[in-house]
Amino acid sequence: MVAIEIIPVGQIEQTILWIRGQKVMIDADLARVYGVSAKRLREQLRRNLARFPEDFMFQLTKEETSEVSANCGHLSYFKFSPTQPYAFTEHGAIMLAAILNSDIAVQASVQVVRAFVSLREILATHKALARKLMELEKKYDTQFKSVFDTIRKLIETPTPKSRKIGFLNHP
Repeated sequence: MVAIEIIPVGQIEQTILWIRGQKVMIDADLARVYGVSAKRLREQLRRNLARFPEDFMFQLTKEETSEVSANCGHLSYFKFSPTQPYAFTEHGAIMLAAILNSDIAVQASVQVVRAFVSLREILATHKALARKLMELEKKYDTQFKSVFDTIRKLIETPTPKSRKIGFLNHP
């Protein structure tokens, strides 16, 4: 019996990319995670295209492919490939595991989901931090405005009062 080696969540997280405003995994990375060849993955994809609407999967344009191959060292071979790779969202990655129908694909899909969830949590944390930072900026902007106004008043030279020339009337 062949030992099934599941790729750790941390390694899977590193293969998740941000393309077209979505977190996706490229077909070659998913094939590696699911323990199948990229050729077999694409073959199963062609046979089951009806299961993959646009929000599950899309094919990269030439520009996107060249950008991915330039930015991701492990995908640099795409610049020489005649075909454009596919990008799968979290839902597409799960559906892909279902159509591959292998033990490793089923087990690895759990890790893929965990990786997407982990990134979603990190993103939510970043949004919460950004929101808190904005609140602090607004709070301190008003405080600093009053400090700067006070400093301006102190810096301004007061206009001297004009004194009347003549005798003072004392009662």
